[in-house]
Amino acid sequence: MRRAIRFVVLAAVTVAIAWWVAGLPGQVTAQLADMTVETSTPVAFVGLAVLVLVLVGLLWGLITLVRLPRHWRLWRKRKQREAGDVAITRTLVALAANEPGESRLQARRALRLLGDTPQTLLLAAEASRLAGSEAEATDIYTRLSEREDAAFLGLRGLFRQAIAREDWGAAATLARRAENSHPSTAWLREERITLAARTGDWAQAHSLAEPGAPRIAYATAAAEAQSDAVRATKLAKRVWKENPGFAPAAIAYARRLRETGREGRAAVVIRDTWRAAPHPDLAAFAMAPVTDTLARVKLAERLAQAAPGHPESELLLARTALENGLTGEARRHAERARAAGLNEKRLWLLIAELEVREHGDTEEGRAAQRDALQNAAAAEPDSAWSCESCGAMQPQWQVLCPACHTSGRITWSRNGRGRPVLLA
Repeated sequence: MRRAIRFVVLAAVTVAIAWWVAGLPGQVTAQLADMTVETSTPVAFVGLAVLVLVLVGLLWGLITLVRLPRHWRLWRKRKQREAGDVAITRTLVALAANEPGESRLQARRALRLLGDTPQTLLLAAEASRLAGSEAEATDIYTRLSEREDAAFLGLRGLFRQAIAREDWGAAATLARRAENSHPSTAWLREERITLAARTGDWAQAHSLAEPGAPRIAYATAAAEAQSDAVRATKLAKRVWKENPGFAPAAIAYARRLRETGREGRAAVVIRDTWRAAPHPDLAAFAMAPVTDTLARVKLAERLAQAAPGHPESELLLARTALENGLTGEARRHAERARAAGLNEKRLWLLIAELEVREHGDTEEGRAAQRDALQNAAAAEPDSAWSCESCGAMQPQWQVLCPACHTSGRITWSRNGRGRPVLLA
């Protein structure tokens, strides 16, 4: 309806203008050299309008011809850009689908169409890595790292390659360059911690660790790895003070004290930690330099007094009593350990040894030993160190899991209740 109204209005205006022009009075005479043209005013008006339109058309055509090469270049550039965007999309799809040949082909096409942009260079490098061409990927990552606007992308790719080939020196250098290029990056911080763990630089791992990370584990490992005895002792003391119930921290501090001849202070540290959280590793460390059996019994008694009635205290007393031939004392403490809730294999194996020591090679002794061994087979697994990440059991605490290379996740697992290890 509106279109019809507009058409009617336009037609009316056109007719009115034409009527007005047709009604113009007078004559128009034009002379060019010997030629004289005389016509009415309406015809001259129309002729002038036509002449103006022709001139405008010619001018427009001339301008179009002048601009044609530029428009052609813009059109080709737009088409090239559209084709490049399609190539980038296809490269991403091929990378996601794990198709090395197609991803490499489309990445090269994107490079040809769009040039060396950060997007095309990154995709070309990833496609080369997927195809197994690490040298080509290194070259592209290097070109990318030389760009001021995308240096971090190239450095990250080079860093990943260095980690993959275990070139720790190059990885450390690249990490520093990446930090300068893009400071305070969460990913880079985690990777630098991983790098420090793989190279054994636990001091750096501790300095980079944020709240929630296993800082105590890193600090304990740093104290053990420190070559300077004075600094190592100070660091170990600070770690132990932060968590006096962590047996590895106490052992690290006590070991440094023992190395400097402060055996009494080392014994106090071990006893204080035993009071907070009795642990068999503490007893093993404390009694390692003592060879006299009676002295070992007295040392065990002093240590057990820090946590009387605890299953670990009773088991320690039972073991040292048995070593000294005190079978009655050994049985009493073993029964106390059972009454305190300990039902692990190590307790029943100790009882089996106790039966042999007490009854000898007799029918009664063999029967008692057989019962103890049967109970050991049905008992709970022994408590042990295990990795929270992969579940691998470890004979002793260490900051880096040798099975999955995760750092700071080895914890004391009660009754062997760590996650199982699945071996492919």
